[in-house]
Amino acid sequence: MSSEAKASSPSPQQKNVEQPISPPSAPPGPRRGEIWDVNWSPGRGAEQQGIRPALIIQNDRGNASSTYPLTIVASMSRTERELPLHVRIAPNEENGLTDYTDVKCEQVMTIEKSRLIRRRGVITSEELTRVDNALKLSLNLLT
Repeated sequence: MSSEAKASSPSPQQKNVEQPISPPSAPPGPRRGEIWDVNWSPGRGAEQQGIRPALIIQNDRGNASSTYPLTIVASMSRTERELPLHVRIAPNEENGLTDYTDVKCEQVMTIEKSRLIRRRGVITSEELTRVDNALKLSLNLLT
């Protein structure tokens, strides 16, 4: 055996040394443009209730912060009406939707990340641009 092979082989004492076990890493936080099921309950009045989808619209820096437990979402629902502040998303494998669903850009809320139940998928960059334009209209941020 060459001296290089001997140097790279662990000794019998090294083989028996247990490596420290790392704690499991935290699940990745939500990312902008993802659709998540949200537990909206308890809601008040006309607010959403139950478990329903929402689109993450907060920036990824805020979403990734372990010290900031909140995220910003726009609620989503199935509707027959086409409204200027709604962005219709067609169901597909990437977004996890099962029916045509509208992002309701007039219903923007800050929620605790603990309300996020399950990641469904992600919308396309074109759809996210349409959401951004509807948010600008809703929040009167047009220049």
